[in-house]
Amino acid sequence: MNKNILNTGIQDFINKNLTTDTLSVALSKPLFEGVSNTEIIQQIEAAKKCVHKLPTWFNTQGIYYPLPLQVEQTSSEITARYKAGLIRGKSLADISGGTGVDSFYFANNIKQVYHLEINPELAEIAAFNLSVLGAKNICSMATDGIAFIQDFKGTLDWVYIDPSRRSDQKGKVFMLADCSPSMPAILPMLWNKTDKILIKTAPLLDISAGLKELSSVKEIHAVAVNREVKELLWLLEKDYDGPVALKAVLLNENGLLDSFNSSISEESHSSASFSLPLDYLFEPHAAVLKLGAFKSVSSQLGMAKLHPNSHLYTAHNIVPFPGRSFKVLNYFAYHKNAMRSFEKTKANVSTRNFKMTVAALRKKHHLQDGGSVYLFFTTDLEEKPIVVVCEKT
Repeated sequence: MNKNILNTGIQDFINKNLTTDTLSVALSKPLFEGVSNTEIIQQIEAAKKCVHKLPTWFNTQGIYYPLPLQVEQTSSEITARYKAGLIRGKSLADISGGTGVDSFYFANNIKQVYHLEINPELAEIAAFNLSVLGAKNICSMATDGIAFIQDFKGTLDWVYIDPSRRSDQKGKVFMLADCSPSMPAILPMLWNKTDKILIKTAPLLDISAGLKELSSVKEIHAVAVNREVKELLWLLEKDYDGPVALKAVLLNENGLLDSFNSSISEESHSSASFSLPLDYLFEPHAAVLKLGAFKSVSSQLGMAKLHPNSHLYTAHNIVPFPGRSFKVLNYFAYHKNAMRSFEKTKANVSTRNFKMTVAALRKKHHLQDGGSVYLFFTTDLEEKPIVVVCEKT
């Protein structure tokens, strides 16, 4: 951590050049004594990534930004605030502390937070920033979080962990055993130190596989921001053997926009009804889709699906729904002649359980993007391709 970066002149330069092409900085002669141009570029690029993702960090004077990649990999303030709302207690160990964003928000509901980061430089930066932000109840240490837990005297109310993909694993991780640390391997040790564990994973993780790898899962939260699932949260409670709650949430910078609650048991015992398009069409948001609570949506809200694999719903009346709702204007069997009236017009195109991609459909039928019309290309119960023409409610 090069504290020369915090000098007023360098900070002013960084703030004035947030919209500058950093290539010009890279090609310049050394701009400041004691700070390389590369370090300045890293601060500028990281600051840009914090504008919307970490606005508290961005809007606080004297923040020392981590590397841009480290900012990319950290939780956003939106999701960190949601996680913090799930917990209460006296003590929590964040054993993969990273930039400290999650620890900062946990500290609002926990009396003593231990921020543990094995990368000494990142740990130093996080500790510095947490101090600048005024966090008084966070103890930040450059240490192996697993070793800290093993050596900890006494017990903790919570352990929070965000396992990362091991460097020797190629491709994208779908199994917890493929992460570092391996959650199935360390769970027995963790249960000796705490009764409650919160695990954050990437949305790529397969939920059914995760349930086979983990014990004592009480809740699974799929957390979406701006219609994209950002995190899966696994809440574990020691010796818990009850139903696994499923919680799909849609967030924005102001908090909770939408939610839908079900359970593994409810979904397995529910049945969906089916219909051709009625007066309204409903499209679940990404968090509902990730949890796979498709039959629960139908049974709870009293609406029909178009097809078992389409995950579009329909009803005669508009009802509160975890996703987008549309007024059905028309629907018809898909074929080229029927699409001629839409050629060279603007339309928002979506596909669900359909043989062609959005890009291919746009090209084939000369559809321009935008406008007030929504075209859903999908499949009906008789396995026939159909087009549902809608407008937003």
